[in-house]
Formats: sequence, C-alpha cells, structure tokens
Amino acid sequence: MSDSSDERLNEEIEAALDGVNLQELDLGGGGQAEKTQHENLVKGTVVGVTPPDVILELGPRSQGVCPLAEFDEEPAVGSVHDFTLAGHADGLSVLSMKGAMEIRSWMELERGSNVKCRVTGVNTGGLEVRVGSHRGFIPASQAAMGRIEDLSTMLNETLVCEVMEIDRSRNKLVLSRRSVLAKEADAARSEAVGALAPGSKIRGKVTRIEGFGAFCEISPGLEGLLHVSNFAHVRVEDLSEHLKVGEELELMILDITEGGKRIGLGRKQLEPDPWDGVSSRFSEESVVLGKVTRLMDFGAFVELEPGVEGLVHVSRLDVGRTTNPAKVVSVGEELSVRVTEVDEHGRRLSLSRLDSTGALLGSDEAADAEAVREQLSSSEEAPRGLNLGALLKRAMDDEES
Repeated sequence: MSDSSDERLNEEIEAALDGVNLQELDLGGGGQAEKTQHENLVKGTVVGVTPPDVILELGPRSQGVCPLAEFDEEPAVGSVHDFTLAGHADGLSVLSMKGAMEIRSWMELERGSNVKCRVTGVNTGGLEVRVGSHRGFIPASQAAMGRIEDLSTMLNETLVCEVMEIDRSRNKLVLSRRSVLAKEADAARSEAVGALAPGSKIRGKVTRIEGFGAFCEISPGLEGLLHVSNFAHVRVEDLSEHLKVGEELELMILDITEGGKRIGLGRKQLEPDPWDGVSSRFSEESVVLGKVTRLMDFGAFVELEPGVEGLVHVSRLDVGRTTNPAKVVSVGEELSVRVTEVDEHGRRLSLSRLDSTGALLGSDEAADAEAVREQLSSSEEAPRGLNLGALLKRAMDDEES
C-alpha cells in the first residue's frame, strides 16, 4: 500500500474512531485482563490419555487435565502444548487448549494478516467485532467496497478482514473488509483477464454511458470501455441515443493494458468494413450524390454511403472560391460531387462539387463555363449565327486581353 493510501486510511480510521472508546465496547472481557492474557499461558506435557481427558504434567508434583475434544487428534505421550488455566477440580488444574490458541492467535496477529471476525455491534463510526475473544473495530468506510446505508444489516455476520492497525498495549485492533474484497476482486480480474485476448469475441452488458463511450461488464467485476468511435462505422455523437444501461452487446476485445485495468472494446469491428472495395464502387471521375455531414475550415465532409465519407476542399465548393464553407453549404444538404481521388488503404476520398453544367468547381472547365455565362448575360440578344463555340472563343479572348 502506498504512503498516500496509508495516510488516507489513517485519516478514515481516526475519523471513524472519533468519540468511540474501544475500551468500553460491550464485546465481553476486560481490557486489562486481555493485556496480560499471554502471561496465563502454561506449558503441559502429555503423560497419558484417558478419554474423555488428557493427563498433563505442568511441573514437579503438579498435574492437570484438558478435554480430549479440544485436540484435533489424540496427542502423543511426551508432546508439549500450550494451555490456559480454566479452573480446578478434584485437586487437579483444569486446562484449555482453545484458550491458549486464542491467545497465540492474538499475539501472532500483525498488520496485513487476515482474520475471521463476527459482527457484534454497530456505532456511528462503524462495526464492533470479535476476533476470537478479542474485540476489534471496522470503520464504516472499510466495511465494504461501496457505501452501506444501514450497517445494522451486517450484525452477526462472519467476515474475513485484514488487520490494518494493531496496538496490543492499548488492546486496539482495527480491521478492513474492503481491503480483502478489493484483493479478491483483483484476483478474480486477473483470472478473467488471463482468459481474454485481443481479437476475441465476448458478450458485455452496458453498466453506464458517458459522453466518450459506454462501460460494459464482460465478467463479474470486470469492465471494459466501448469508445464512441468504436461503436459503429457511421459517425455517432451521442451513444445514449443508441444504447441503454443493462443492454447486452456482442463485442470484440481490442486491447488489454495495465494488467486488465484498462480493456478496450469494439462493436463495429464485428461488422463488415464499408471501406472494403470502396475503389470499385466509387471510381475516379464518377459522379455521386452525397450528404454533407461536417463542416471544417478547410472544407466539407460528404457521406456517399453509410460509413464512407469524402472531403470537398474549400477551393472546390463554390464558383467564387469561398474561404468559409458554412456560407456555401450546410450540414444535411445533398450535393452532387465528382470523385477526384480514391485512397482505399488510407480510407480517403477526395471530392469536388459540380456546378450546374456538371463542371468541377474551381477547375479550368468551370472557369470557361462561367466566362460563357457572363458573355450570354452581357448581351440582351446574341447575334444571329453566333454559336456556343464563338461565345467561348470571345470569352477566352476577353480573358487573354
């Protein structure tokens, strides 16, 4: 855990413990007794087994008994074990192995180790718990991965928690369930990520939608990002118009980085690419009807078919060679364009708008046609016998002069 994480955790613990006296938590046992409990450990040597008891030698002329049921298996004569003194009966000391095990577990606890605990109480700062016969505390912020509105729903639950802070002199034990859950989630994510590979197909459920894309759960606790640019081959501005939370999708794994913390997903990659074979559908010099989708300072993008756009440079948008495309065309307008260049590999199409005569705007043929129109409009009536060729020659002569 990083220093900054430690500092944040310490701040959370201190805030949770504000006004809480761990010594007074009603969890059973006295604080002073628990401080010195380890001094009650006694060693006993097995000298015999007489069910239901084990006979122990504690020292010269001192014997005791311990229930055989407290041993995992029948102990060997001569084996040495730790016990606590539970009382006296018939001149013998009555011993407990379970009590000794609890003391040992308390003495062996250290920061970062995992323990089982049972929730016994709730206060404003968090959960009161027992670890064996010892008391502990789980700050509310450490009780789960997310916020729990009503902590009392966790009463009597048995939890596995990580020791975040232990001070035996003050009988202080602070635990975190969130840390254990986070590590379990990391382990599950690593296992799930290990089964994934870029290019594989997977199903995902939309969990939330943002302006830049949609987060999809592809495995319990494992999410990936479907970026808006990878949703469809056609341009999509707002994913919320096409998706809803809870919807299931067929997706492709595009990339896996940071050990699975970042997983890129794609949907359009599972569909045919509209640019495949585009050169055969839109050959150079072919004339096509398209729709303006975007306007930029340098020109207008025109969609020829879903997912295939070409650029009409600003110099090919108007007779007067405008510098502002928005003054000439608008988004959604249909234009008749001629394909001037096709780069299927680079996914680029160069287009030119056609004038009313079918000439390329900005080209020499368009300039010649404009000159003819000016000659026609300058004469109230064309001289008899003056054909189109003569008008064109006069226009060209005027330009040369």
